[in-house]
Amino acid sequence: MDYQMISVDDHVDLQYLPKDLWTSRTPAHLRDRGPHVEETDSGYVWMCDGKRWGNWAGGTKAGPPRSYQNALERGGVYELGVLRPTIPELRLTDMTRDGIEATFMFGPITAFSAEDPELRTAIYQAYNDWLQEFCSYDPHRLHGVSALPGEDPQAAVAEVYRLAKRGGTKQVNFLIRSASAIYEEPWEPFWDAAAETGLIVSFHVGGGAGFAPGARPLNPADEKPWTVFNPTKGFINQFLDPFVGLIGHGVFERHSNLKVMLAEVGLGWLPWVVHEMDYRYQRLVDNRGYWESRGGIGLSVPPSEVWKRNFWVTFQDDPVGLSLLDYCNEDHILWAADYPHPDSTFPDSQRIVAEQMAHITPVQQRKILRENPIALYGLEDRTRQPAGALA
Repeated sequence: MDYQMISVDDHVDLQYLPKDLWTSRTPAHLRDRGPHVEETDSGYVWMCDGKRWGNWAGGTKAGPPRSYQNALERGGVYELGVLRPTIPELRLTDMTRDGIEATFMFGPITAFSAEDPELRTAIYQAYNDWLQEFCSYDPHRLHGVSALPGEDPQAAVAEVYRLAKRGGTKQVNFLIRSASAIYEEPWEPFWDAAAETGLIVSFHVGGGAGFAPGARPLNPADEKPWTVFNPTKGFINQFLDPFVGLIGHGVFERHSNLKVMLAEVGLGWLPWVVHEMDYRYQRLVDNRGYWESRGGIGLSVPPSEVWKRNFWVTFQDDPVGLSLLDYCNEDHILWAADYPHPDSTFPDSQRIVAEQMAHITPVQQRKILRENPIALYGLEDRTRQPAGALA
């Protein structure tokens, strides 16, 4: 491999965010209710408007034992109380070690929960502004994916226009569980805004206060061996309705220029779903007369064409999906390290990539690992040999 990889789905998790992120940025009259860190008997936690969001890793007390390691622990770089993923020098060090030139960072996979619309808007704006500041440390290597509220179409529209006016944002994101029925009429102004601004719209696994990857029990004492398989169904279940709904409701018929990313969903299951949708679409076409009296079929091309034209998909370890590239647009398939999550390929990304991509061509490998994100995001191509790259 004579080039560095680009990871399009990494994270700045809630536990690693700076303690003063919101207290230094939210309006003064909201500051007492807004997100802040409190010390409890079980350690430091994020609190907002009287509700607990989750843990904060900046304290000196270790958490309870758990059944998995995150990427920092697995890579031997975890230090108690050090917010490594949001210290730019340390994050860049980890990227270089893993052969990654640039990263696109999604936010926490738990929703920024606040019932008050004014407070919720302030929370999202403060986070998105901080993220841009963080990325300014090295704007070639660090890229942030701005967060949007999935429960409020009007607020999402306003934030899209604010981000577009501010500049520096290429992509916005909904946590999939918090973006309900996003293909229905109340969300049409959002899709108008996305089409007008050209921002990439992504959906990432997660959402809901207290949501944990794979729906692990919040109390470790309740954890059972079978819960390790929950992500197998959870990822697909969360994405299936919005994916089918966006196509079936004709969102891309009205906005053919939209770019939508499905993040951390994996690739292997989608070609079958698209094939099944094409079968159903043909039944619509064959019975066009029946459907004309009911408003028409709403789609002028098969779902497989929409899939290949409007969707980009990320994966980190999916040899099954890579064997189905003939049923995808290989220019829209993107690789991710998922740093610093337990599912991350860090610090072994180069080895894992070499193993799972051995059966596809070098041209396809380079597309997925580098050229596709460069094309999608309009990045400068700085091809160079990474330290320790595989021959």
